[in-house]
Amino acid sequence: MKKTTKSPQKVGIIGLGIMGGIMAETLLKEGFDVVGYDVESKACQRLNKAGGKALKSVHEVVLHADTLITSLATSAALLKVYSEIQHTLEQNPKKLIVIETSTLAMGDKELIAQKLDIPGVELLDCPISGTAARMKDRAWTIFVSGEEKSCKKIKPILAALADKYPYVGAYGNGLKMKFIANHLVAIYNVACAESTVFARKIGLDPQDVLDIFGPSPVIGTGVMRLRMPFMIDRQYTPPTMKVEVWQKDMQVIGDLAKSVGCPLPIFNATAPIYTAAMAQGLALSDTASTAEVIGQMAGLYSEKKK
Repeated sequence: MKKTTKSPQKVGIIGLGIMGGIMAETLLKEGFDVVGYDVESKACQRLNKAGGKALKSVHEVVLHADTLITSLATSAALLKVYSEIQHTLEQNPKKLIVIETSTLAMGDKELIAQKLDIPGVELLDCPISGTAARMKDRAWTIFVSGEEKSCKKIKPILAALADKYPYVGAYGNGLKMKFIANHLVAIYNVACAESTVFARKIGLDPQDVLDIFGPSPVIGTGVMRLRMPFMIDRQYTPPTMKVEVWQKDMQVIGDLAKSVGCPLPIFNATAPIYTAAMAQGLALSDTASTAEVIGQMAGLYSEKKK
């Protein structure tokens, strides 16, 4: 990995879970000064162990950071954190670029934009396409949206985290682009599960299918190369994306499509497969476990694997 020039700025990260945590560790390795906060003490301990500094509150991180990254799992967490950021900045005015990376409802992004309509504060919407595992291969894509001049200012941070960070336009376009990415992933994942089961039912070794089609520029996809090994081995832990977390993304995509009157027949056809995985106790397993659902439907698997 090519080292970036050390930034004189201090990066604050709020939300040190799977994605936020790996962002913090990567930035530290690239020479950035990182402070952070998470409600989970173990996440804060990981940051300290990696060489960063865990602070005691959102308030403290805002005061110490020149650039702030937020990575939050739920709407409730997002709105709570941004209320705290708003209060801190109103009481302690400063220039600050805020990079919001979560994948949540469009309405949530609009609400936090209203909260941070504060002089000197630049809010950017930059969701990430990729899992923590994909980060190690520098396979993340960061969809960068907001004021273009502000987006250019954070290029050293983006370059440390990913090779691909396209500017996609006005604030909110990043989230829209992420929804399109996840819409396709939802379909590709179930399609790979279907192919894995179909290959086994007709007497083929699905590993041969992956070996032949995985590298193909026509048929192969990153989803196939990432998820089919789980499906072939029937081993779905540790997960790269939990089914229960994916259900949240499915919901927000479906809600957005309904709000603009856009039919998504193929996407909607995959939804019952993910729901069945939840019902079969696979909520904490990788989304590749959709192959178990289809395998049982095909009479291929008699016992469940997690």
